[in-house]
Amino acid sequence: MTLLTVHQDNHPTPATTEASAGTDPDTTAGTTTHNGTSTATDPGTRTSTQTKTGTGTSAKTPVDPTRMPRLTTTVPREYVHRSTLAEVFLTGCEQTGNTHYTLTAQWPRAHTFFTTPDGTHHHPLQAAETIRQTGIYLAHAELGIPLGHHFLMRNLHLTTHPQHLTIGPTPTDLTLTATYTPHHPHTKRPTDFTMHITITRNGHPTATGTGRFTCLTPTTYQRLRHPHTTTPDTTTAGTTTSTSTARTQHQPPNPPPTHYGRTLPHDIVLTPTPNPHTWQLTPNPHHPILFDHTTDHIPGMVLLEAAHQATTAHTHPTPTTHPTHPTTLHATFHHYTEHHTPTYITTHTTTTNQTPTTHITAHQNNTTVFTAQLTTHTPTHTDTTQKSASSR
Repeated sequence: MTLLTVHQDNHPTPATTEASAGTDPDTTAGTTTHNGTSTATDPGTRTSTQTKTGTGTSAKTPVDPTRMPRLTTTVPREYVHRSTLAEVFLTGCEQTGNTHYTLTAQWPRAHTFFTTPDGTHHHPLQAAETIRQTGIYLAHAELGIPLGHHFLMRNLHLTTHPQHLTIGPTPTDLTLTATYTPHHPHTKRPTDFTMHITITRNGHPTATGTGRFTCLTPTTYQRLRHPHTTTPDTTTAGTTTSTSTARTQHQPPNPPPTHYGRTLPHDIVLTPTPNPHTWQLTPNPHHPILFDHTTDHIPGMVLLEAAHQATTAHTHPTPTTHPTHPTTLHATFHHYTEHHTPTYITTHTTTTNQTPTTHITAHQNNTTVFTAQLTTHTPTHTDTTQKSASSR
């Protein structure tokens, strides 16, 4: 059987193997809502009132639950296949129709990875990660896909609006509307569906995206992935795999991180090769965001980051302090991208109506595993200094 998709992310093994999508082992305190989010009890609010009586006894008066404060928290991390709570962006969900949902999310002001180098904007790929989390979360919490199932993302189409990605003085609160379309509507569970998502910020469109997800049972996944079930050897600091090998003596030196639109060396996932517009995929397997947990293949978000970095390097062959922001992205995951086989990224550009588009291809063993088309926007002085009304 030929698999034409890439597995987006193995999720961490939950503390329990409950098949019910509404059960979360990590959410035990407070009140759990229908969508798996939890509302904690305000420590400053007493759950009972004790009054002294003449006999020394006390009377308990229950507090009206409707008057309890409704506090914000993230959805359970297991439902978005993340190990770290800080990387969970969704905060709530409400069903508004048979296939329609309204969700809330929050992006931090100074994310260690999803921030542009100049520190003024949320990185557009944070919208892609939010869409990824939304599709997986709705599958588990609303569509009945049990924890322990694996997900494939077949494609992702993303449009962002940089003027509404500015970072304000507080974390960025977002509202998402999501609609899912099952590709086999008569099955018991929608194991193959397309999710259409719009992200808004105080009513302003921030990003729109569409992604197709396929869910696999653990047995099916193991059958498809055998014998590719090994992960990078990260038991020793500095250990590398074929996807992060040291360059050979024929490879040119790696330029500074700004060449790729980043500021820190450990965020760079590409190494130049002697061939023009060609890089080897060399992500750091210890990266706390790109490798939030171990996987038996290269995560899809790593490939999206590689597409962004290759586009930046292709468009700006010299370091720049004004990197471009991706505005439209069309990505297709054709095959799993393996850890232990060298992966090469190539780019070329085309121009339509004076708008350049970078075409990115990733291949292993002469087989295309990932393709993407990326258009970018270079922020103007107004973009980087004028805050949108939603960020004030």
